[in-house]
Amino acid sequence: MKKKVHVKTGDTVLVIKGKDRGKTGKVLEVSPEEGKVIVEGINIVTKHVKPRRMGEPGGLIKAEAALYADKVQLVCPKCGKPTRVGHAFDSEGKKVRVCKKSGCAAQFE
Repeated sequence: MKKKVHVKTGDTVLVIKGKDRGKTGKVLEVSPEEGKVIVEGINIVTKHVKPRRMGEPGGLIKAEAALYADKVQLVCPKCGKPTRVGHAFDSEGKKVRVCKKSGCAAQFE
């Protein structure tokens, strides 16, 4: 069963919980089934990789790991503040995401 996730790939988010609290980054991947996101430069882990082919190096690789989507908050492109996501209809009747900060009401792409 798919769950709704409030962020999309390419959104700028702020981490609000965990070891990377206060850092911002761009969403690289969203997994609605797990309710997780992968954010660029956030939640870096060290992976041990074995060489698979002849001549391919093995060793330690640093990579971004997934974190729960409820630990990140969307950053408004207009006011630059972390915000909740609201929904509204634009002039063509299309449903769009909007900033919930008072006086901003900017649309997210």
